[in-house]
Amino acid sequence: MSGFQTLDDMRASGQRVLVRVDFNVPMRDGAVSDDTRLRAALPTIQGLIGKGAKVILMAHFGRPKGERVPEMSLRPVAPALQKLLGKPVVFSDFEGDAPSEAISAMQAGDILLLENLRYHPGEEKNDADFAKHLASLGDAYVNDAFSAAHRAHASTDGVAQLLPAYAGRAMQAELEHLQAALGDPVRPVVGVVGGAKVSSKIDLLNNLVKRLDHLVIGGGMANTFLYAQGYDVGASLCEMDLKDTALQILEAAKQAGCQVHLPQDVVVAQAFKAHAEHSTKTLSQVSGQEMILDAGPKTVAAFEALVKTAKTLVWNGPLGAFELTPFDTATVAAAKAAAQATLDGDLVSVAGGGDTVAALNHAGVAGQFSFVSTAGGAFLEWMEGKALPGVEALKVKETA
Repeated sequence: MSGFQTLDDMRASGQRVLVRVDFNVPMRDGAVSDDTRLRAALPTIQGLIGKGAKVILMAHFGRPKGERVPEMSLRPVAPALQKLLGKPVVFSDFEGDAPSEAISAMQAGDILLLENLRYHPGEEKNDADFAKHLASLGDAYVNDAFSAAHRAHASTDGVAQLLPAYAGRAMQAELEHLQAALGDPVRPVVGVVGGAKVSSKIDLLNNLVKRLDHLVIGGGMANTFLYAQGYDVGASLCEMDLKDTALQILEAAKQAGCQVHLPQDVVVAQAFKAHAEHSTKTLSQVSGQEMILDAGPKTVAAFEALVKTAKTLVWNGPLGAFELTPFDTATVAAAKAAAQATLDGDLVSVAGGGDTVAALNHAGVAGQFSFVSTAGGAFLEWMEGKALPGVEALKVKETA
């Protein structure tokens, strides 16, 4: 992978390898209730075990803000991980003599999990002394937590500056797929941006219009663009104060040669609830009491035709109020069209962001996309064109 070293470049036998993982997992009654993030780390952990490394796992849990909050301990993660790996996972504090003593007792292939790093105020401050302390526990560093890569913390940035640094398997997959989607994509490239508000995605839209051939705008944010073009959007969610911003984005897209696709027809209702009485209307038929809650069949058909011409698709956000039946229709149909094109081998499809993952799971097609990122904030910042500290820190350093 260009610019980064991976586990394939690593001679780990007998080495103490510090691995930054994302173990910020759901807990219930003091036990892990969803082990998805633990499973995501298994390829990296097992790969390092296979290389004969001593694996020292670092993570955060919740936001204890530098205090030792008992219910935010990572201790319950150790038995859950041990069950998945089928081998012991030792737990240790990261301060005092405890970590060095635990590490000195490790053999090749052993696994140690350190306590929640955010118990120390130096973690989120990227404190140099705390980073040096962590680095002293290892011979090499692996970051496998793309979801935390947009934070310049001691365990994502500071340590990476002090030890030979590598991308773990989950990190590698994120970087390779994001590069394929926006860095050096096969064209034409279609982007789908949905969700409630334009205000939260201004940077994203301004970056994407410079990179995409087609931009599909859906969800509540499409209403703001329709309003900016002079349409009455009735009682719909709409940021009227962003009319000029919407027009500027449309003009930037035109200058960049990116075609913007807005809804051609809409599904409206007078109540924001599941199974509300609803109807499909043209853009000029929306009346004052009506809310636009989904895109209509003409819009879906246009998207399906567009996807058939695309080679790369980047998706962030639903096309309607997908959590309410039947206003999930456009999102589900569009997701299935993208999934089918991917299965047919005609499309590279990359999606990410919290609502996006939920929407694709709802449509039953998340597993059929080329790649679905579960990293909300980091995925969005990457799509906005921002440098992520945790990624930048992994780049191969130039030697004099």
